[in-house]
Amino acid sequence: MYRIKKVLNHNTIIGIQTENHQEYLIMGKGIGFGKKVSERVEVREEDAIYSLQASTDRGDARELVKEISPECLEIANEVLDEAEKIFGKIDRSILFPMADHIEFAIKRMKNGEQISNPLTEDIRILFHMEFKAASCIAPILARKMNLRIDEDEVGYIALHIHSAIEDEKVSQAMQMARAVRECISLVEEEIGRPIDVMSLSYNRLMNHIRYMVARAISGEQLKVNMNDYMGIKFPQAFQTAKVICERVGKSLKCNLSEVEIGYLAMHIERVTSDERESSDNK
Repeated sequence: MYRIKKVLNHNTIIGIQTENHQEYLIMGKGIGFGKKVSERVEVREEDAIYSLQASTDRGDARELVKEISPECLEIANEVLDEAEKIFGKIDRSILFPMADHIEFAIKRMKNGEQISNPLTEDIRILFHMEFKAASCIAPILARKMNLRIDEDEVGYIALHIHSAIEDEKVSQAMQMARAVRECISLVEEEIGRPIDVMSLSYNRLMNHIRYMVARAISGEQLKVNMNDYMGIKFPQAFQTAKVICERVGKSLKCNLSEVEIGYLAMHIERVTSDERESSDNK
């Protein structure tokens, strides 16, 4: 049972649980319709409940909920419903920073402003299912507000969803995408042309870099050292991998283990070889 502290709109209220006396954001169809402050309500199974005790990167949930429109909270809730269909149980406390981002995105769209996200394609490949879940916001905004959201904005929503799944900050996910883009660009520079993003070797390379960055952040170490073999067998790929590892280490402000060089060189050699074969067959 909850006692209503504030009615935000027909579908959203702030309630105080009668047992623990803590505040919650409660969303559900018609839950606030015709209701008044101090009135008691029963929460239904289909209603969404969010604790306002949570603290996020963008501030305390209790403060954020005062600044974010109920409509944006509802939109974020719908996006998380879609994410839950794909991923199962997720950390729904991401609702508040996601709704905050959506509100700013809507303001930009209404003002005719566009943000540029050079990492959109990398996010789409790195976090494929998250991007798919985030894409549901397009029909929601079209239906509710007659607004068209571009894919650069969807990419940022995908990072919020990733944060809800992996218990990883949005800034960390962005850092990973940026590091992956830097690595791919260096490989493309080395081979003198863009890599086919649809190729299997590209996806393997990208996923390897993703986990390499994750290991660098967590301090995890690879156990087998392939440096001597790769350095002799494929010296050019090894040198490229060495440069990339040094740059990524500086970008992440941490030292990548030297063991990473050999593994990265293996993937670089594979993608370079595939690109050569593709070029020769044309």
